[in-house]
Amino acid sequence: MDLQQMRYVVAVAETRNFTRAAERCFVVQSSLSHRIAGLERELGVKLFARSSRRVELTSAGEAFLVGARECLAAADRAVAGAAAATGVVRGRLAVGVIVTTAAVDVPEVLTRYRDRHPDVRVLLRFKDSTDLVAAIRDGDLDIAFLGLPESERLTGVESVVLDRDKHVLVVPAGHRLAGASQVTLREIAEETFVDFAHGSPGRTQSDEAFAAAGLVRDVAYEATAVDLMTRLVARGLGVALLPSAFIRPRAAGDPDLALVPVVDGPRRIEYVAWSRFNPSPATRAMLDVLGVAARP
Repeated sequence: MDLQQMRYVVAVAETRNFTRAAERCFVVQSSLSHRIAGLERELGVKLFARSSRRVELTSAGEAFLVGARECLAAADRAVAGAAAATGVVRGRLAVGVIVTTAAVDVPEVLTRYRDRHPDVRVLLRFKDSTDLVAAIRDGDLDIAFLGLPESERLTGVESVVLDRDKHVLVVPAGHRLAGASQVTLREIAEETFVDFAHGSPGRTQSDEAFAAAGLVRDVAYEATAVDLMTRLVARGLGVALLPSAFIRPRAAGDPDLALVPVVDGPRRIEYVAWSRFNPSPATRAMLDVLGVAARP
């Protein structure tokens, strides 16, 4: 058994397809299939149930996959640690980002990181904040930029506050409130809203604010992409509450949208979060680029 066989098993498990797994691993399918078959003979178990249309892990395969991922992660840490001892940062850095990140310019940060550490392979993952935190705890992400309601606290990860922000009301340019200097939640509670999916941190921030004010609102449209949300607003299908630091520069050049401050509106905190368990040299290097000190 060797690490390459483990990589092949992980690739097939994640793609559920031998052809796509071989493409991911840059080998021909026959070679990948042969190596996995040899591993199955060595182990004395079948790792995958195969048919002409489907590939699924067996119960033995599911058990093997857990250990294989741990072994590969340990091998990556060993390589990165050896390189770090010589002053060179290598390996992989998995970075999670929410779609409304505003506290940092992520492309600019990644550019500075690449300039300092060109041997690190950076992988980007876009998810909501709850999923990003879970992925850090599970070891699937190294670091993430996320935002949470003021009432929610991060647990199980290390974190540093990057910014605190208020939401603003986003309305069509011709809306009755487009020229208002400010509004309250009570004044907008009867509007039709465009918002993120129910249960997501982006949605929870607004839901909690209305609940705290004893108000109920109608969310008629749910979306995961902010561009779609603002297009729906521009068409007059609803209004939205979005973080001011994120939406203000995007709406500045859009004549179809207007922003209105909300006196008692939602507030959120943006964080950078990372694993509290043995952060990799690549993670520590990113924290250094951000000017954040990782605990020893």
